Amino acid sequence: MNSSKGKDNPVNKTDLIAHVAKEANLTKDAAAEAVDATFATIASTLRSGDEVRIVGFGNFQVSQRKESMGRNPRTGEPIRIPASRVPKFRAGKALKDTVNV
Repeated sequence: MNSSKGKDNPVNKTDLIAHVAKEANLTKDAAAEAVDATFATIASTLRSGDEVRIVGFGNFQVSQRKESMGRNPRTGEPIRIPASRVPKFRAGKALKDTVNV
């Protein structure tokens, strides 16, 4: 992808689709379908409680976050934050090595 993008210009979904279309020699519509299908598959797999492992890239999994107490930043009053399931991503070694070149 465009290496001139940095923290101020993150790659968005449209940029990702354009890059996939170019790299895979697909139309932008076909690339959009592929990207959407990939994201939907990852989301539905996590929703069912399973893990997604992509060798050379990383693992997507669901973690259980416990109930906790927080504070309303406006009023300072204590509030209960309910337990929830949260998606997590752990980068694989190959991705880490690519980033650290």
